Amino acid sequence: YGFGTLAIHAGAEPDAATGAVIPPLSLSTTFKQKAVGDFVYEYSRSDNPNRANLETAIAALEHGKHGFAFSSGSATTATILNTLAPGSHVISVNDVYGGTHRYLNKVAHSVGIETTFVDLADVDRLRDHLRENTRLVWVETPTNPTLRLVDIAALVEIAHSAGLYVAVDNTFLSPYFQSPLDLGADIVVHSATKYINGHSDVVMGVAATNNDALASKIRFLQNAIGAVPSPFDCYQAQRGIKTLHLRMRQHAHNAQLVAEFLEQSPLVDSVIYPGLPSHPQHGLAKRQMRGFGGMVSFRIKGDTNTADRFLQRTRLFTLAESLGGVESLAELPARMTHAGLAPEERNELGITENLIRLSVGVEDADDLIADLAQALQSAVSESDSLIAAVSV
Repeated sequence: YGFGTLAIHAGAEPDAATGAVIPPLSLSTTFKQKAVGDFVYEYSRSDNPNRANLETAIAALEHGKHGFAFSSGSATTATILNTLAPGSHVISVNDVYGGTHRYLNKVAHSVGIETTFVDLADVDRLRDHLRENTRLVWVETPTNPTLRLVDIAALVEIAHSAGLYVAVDNTFLSPYFQSPLDLGADIVVHSATKYINGHSDVVMGVAATNNDALASKIRFLQNAIGAVPSPFDCYQAQRGIKTLHLRMRQHAHNAQLVAEFLEQSPLVDSVIYPGLPSHPQHGLAKRQMRGFGGMVSFRIKGDTNTADRFLQRTRLFTLAESLGGVESLAELPARMTHAGLAPEERNELGITENLIRLSVGVEDADDLIADLAQALQSAVSESDSLIAAVSV
């Protein structure tokens, strides 16, 4: 079946008891057993009808055998890293989500898992950091917020030759635009809070794999740690999935137009979007991805104060963290999502004080561009006026 058909039907069989076309919400924490040990569901931390439906849909969309849902993207990351033994070594792409960096650097490290952060734009750099105890390579592509890409298939070839697992965070593209498992990755993860749910009203993480041994470990830890989503959140997320293909098309359409507008603006220093020919990995984007996504980053002409003024003057782009909802959002990574990184780390990654990240929503593109135009004009003009006044 095609993606849209799977999004609507996978894990969404009509209810056998009532014939309800939409499977009902099951809030029960415990379930009647036919005899001791004879049951389909036992206890909702271990399994639940709504979570099972969602996990079936996630596995189908990511072309995996096994799907998992967790209470947040961070809980997904933590659970997967808990499959590693103390003393293990992880190699992570350096331009990684701030929360993942925090967990690897502050939490995993405290229980004996060491991480080396590497620029994997050239995947051959992976070889330089391999150790006898390296067990996992953690990748985001595109990265957050500078939208660098990693060649998944090439990376997997190197990692698998060294006996390593590869996990790919696919949050920024969703399974609609990229299929890491098809490219050889062992695990794919998402913050389902973002595009998969798509309506900024659920916090959740998901994962999928084709590896039976990994799936067994993850399933055990999912139950043992217990960082599972509520039935209601699963119900909401699965409802969101049904329009994922429609939303992602519009996100990408709008983002392309926004990026092209920004690239032509004299009030902008630079624009980062994989769909622009100016992106240094545009060729890889066309090979690896089926679309370029809804995230755009750009450097406004000016400094952090100019960026701050811009973010206060948009009318449709809401100043807020997160991404992937139907509404457009804007944020300043250096002082928001990536404020936890040391200044020298941010500078090395290109997360400058004037770098603005946009999550381009599904509103009318002309309205979004007009909003950006007026906010840019207002913010940069005031900055120029202030500079002129100081010079006088």
